[in-house]
Amino acid sequence: MLNNRKVLMAVAVAVAAVVAVPYIIAPPTIKGSREVLHSAKVIPVPGDGPESLDMDPQGHGPYVGVADGRILKWQGESLGWTEFAVTSPNRENCSKHVPELEHICGRPLGLHFEKKSGDLYICDAYFGIMKVGPEGGLAEKVVDEAEGRKFTFTNHLDIDEEDDAIYFTDSSDTYQIRTVLQLFLSGEKTGRLIRYDKKTKEAKVLIDGLHFPNGVSLNKDGSFVIVCEPAALLVHRYWLKGPKAGTRDVFAKIPGYGDNIRRSPTGDYFWIALHSKACPFGRFALLHPWIGKFVINTFKLELMLYLFEGGLPHAAIVKLGENGDILEVLEDSKGRNMKFVSEALEKDGQLWIGSVFLPFVWVYDLN
Repeated sequence: MLNNRKVLMAVAVAVAAVVAVPYIIAPPTIKGSREVLHSAKVIPVPGDGPESLDMDPQGHGPYVGVADGRILKWQGESLGWTEFAVTSPNRENCSKHVPELEHICGRPLGLHFEKKSGDLYICDAYFGIMKVGPEGGLAEKVVDEAEGRKFTFTNHLDIDEEDDAIYFTDSSDTYQIRTVLQLFLSGEKTGRLIRYDKKTKEAKVLIDGLHFPNGVSLNKDGSFVIVCEPAALLVHRYWLKGPKAGTRDVFAKIPGYGDNIRRSPTGDYFWIALHSKACPFGRFALLHPWIGKFVINTFKLELMLYLFEGGLPHAAIVKLGENGDILEVLEDSKGRNMKFVSEALEKDGQLWIGSVFLPFVWVYDLN
C-alpha cells in the first residue's frame, strides 16, 4: 500500500510539473506590443555574433564586430562584407571563432564612431577600450583599467564629443564573455559604469556594484547617461549636469533583459534590445542567486538557455522616451525569424539589428 502511495505521489508531482512548467518559464505577453519583427530582412554575416553596429560619419556601413576579433563593414548587396579592422595582431589561429582563444584573438562588442575624427572606438571584451582610424587596420588600446582595477569584460559605450569623454561598462571583475551566462546567474555585483576623459586620460567609476551592466547611452543634451542592468530589469540614470549632477536614479523598468542601448537620430528616444523577455522562473531565480548557482552546476548550457529564454528564443525591442516611458515594443515572440537580439540602430527609417550569438543582422523598415 505504501509503495502504491509513493508511485501515485510521484505521478502526481510529474503531472503537476508538466502542467506548470510552461507557465513558469513562459515569457510574458506585453500588452500593446507589435508582432512585426518576423518580417525583417535577414543579412548573413561571415562571422558569429555581430553584437553591436554603427555607421561611419559619412553614413556608410554598418560596421559590426564578430566573435573571431574582426570588425566588418557592409558594402551593400553587390560587395557584401569586407574586413575593416582587427583588435589583436595575433591572427594565426583566429580564422574561425574558438571561445578558448578569444583572449588572444579579441572579442569586439560595443562600437561607436567619433564623428569629428572618424575614429572607431571599440569595447573589446578582453582588451578594454580600443580605437582604429578611418582607414581601419589594427586597433590600438585607449584604456584598460579604472581606479586601479583592470577591465575584465568591457561591454558597451557612448561618446560625448563636446566634452571629449567616453562612457562605458565593465560588466564584471570575475567573469568574461565566454562565461556570460554564469555571470548572469551568479548574482555577482562587481560591474561598473565608467567615464574616460580623453584629455586627462583619467578613467573614473561613476556607478559600482552593478549586476552585469550592459548598454550605455547619453541623452540628447548630455545631461545624463543611462545604463542597462539586465538581471534587475532596470535602466539606471546617472546625472552629469544640472542640480542632480553626480546622483543616480531609476530611469525605466523594462520587461526583459536589456542589452545595448542606442539613441535615435533625433535624440528624442532610445532603442533597447532585449536578449529575451523575463519569465516568472527567471525573475524568481535572479532574486535568489543560490538558484542560479545550482542551475550552473547542474544543467547543460542548452537547458539553462531554455529555462531563462522562456522555453523559446525570441526577439523584443523596446522604444523608450526621454523620460523613461515605454513608447513601443516590437516583437518576434515566437522567434520565427529573429532571436538573441543585442542592439537596434536606427538609420533612414530602418532598424539595423544585431545578435550576440547568431551570424546575422536584420533590417526592419519602421515606416
